[in-house]
Amino acid sequence: MPFSQLSPTLPTFGYQIVRVYPHDREAFTQGLQFVDGALYEGTGLNGRSSIRRVELETGKVLQRRNVSDEHFGEGITVWKSDLIELTWQSHVAFVYDRTTFEPKKRFSYPGEGWGMTHDGANLIMSDGSDELRVLDPVTFAEKRRIKVTAAGAPLRNLNELEYVKGEIFANIWQTDYVARIAPDTGRVTGYVDLRGLLTPAERAKTDVLNGIAYDEKQDRLFVTGKLWPKLFEIKLVRR
Repeated sequence: MPFSQLSPTLPTFGYQIVRVYPHDREAFTQGLQFVDGALYEGTGLNGRSSIRRVELETGKVLQRRNVSDEHFGEGITVWKSDLIELTWQSHVAFVYDRTTFEPKKRFSYPGEGWGMTHDGANLIMSDGSDELRVLDPVTFAEKRRIKVTAAGAPLRNLNELEYVKGEIFANIWQTDYVARIAPDTGRVTGYVDLRGLLTPAERAKTDVLNGIAYDEKQDRLFVTGKLWPKLFEIKLVRR
């Protein structure tokens, strides 16, 4: 079904599939990032949460660290030599060495953790509301919040995040849409309609669309979902 909050006054983009890659259908994808030739993934569910380095072409998990059963892993981002992982309701973020996945430190935060990205200077975090938190990457202190609106109305359920060419891309939970957000104003500049990536038969055995990764060096955009058997490289097309 079309997204009920979709504003007819905002542009909607479709997609062209460039390439399809295998994806671990047991991965409850919560965070995705491509940096320096490596695909990093964070997965969720209590007892099944992990951080991973994945071979893009084959979907093979090259490196993995499981998260304690009491934590429900959420969004991840790679910040310099660190990999940072949120948790859903544990109020804690874990910082790992990006190369070894060894734990380095942890931060606490109020509320829920959903998605995470960075703009090169600050961490940007979603919590399921219509606000994005801007955090100091060293201390995790909250600097400010970005109130996200679409045609003047609050846009909630912002989930997995990716910073793409000066915009924040955000999965809208329980939909097949991604919002494109201007970081300075919080205004949604358009939507990406990702319906139809999987066949109905494939989709019947999966959970929601979730997972955006951008390869800045080669200008490639990747998307997948929770328990999806495929990861897609796409190009956006204006409708």
